[in-house]
Amino acid sequence: MGTIILQIIILSIFYLIGTWIQAFFNIIIPGSIIGMLLLFLLLMTKKLNVNWVSEGSKTLIKLLPLLFIPATTGIINYFHLFSGRGVLLFPIALSSTLMVILIAGTVSQYLGRKRLRNHE
Repeated sequence: MGTIILQIIILSIFYLIGTWIQAFFNIIIPGSIIGMLLLFLLLMTKKLNVNWVSEGSKTLIKLLPLLFIPATTGIINYFHLFSGRGVLLFPIALSSTLMVILIAGTVSQYLGRKRLRNHE
């Protein structure tokens, strides 16, 4: 349990560093994305061992649905914007979900093929 907390702290530090970089340089890219790119860069260059953040990442992914609850319930405050437009919201939600699935699948297949080629 202690290692998971430590790993989540490491991931949070990357978030904070990204936020500080974004604020200091007044970059339009969100700090969370900058932090994620820094984490990705260190993992790809093997400066950061993946085992140092893997269990914390898995735990956060398990808890991810809970993080969407506030955003979903926040829509209730703006119900007047959505009333009468339910017919439009359904195809928008469906098409955006399908786009995410297709892009994620394509990227996953590409990375899988690339990994197979590197191991052969």
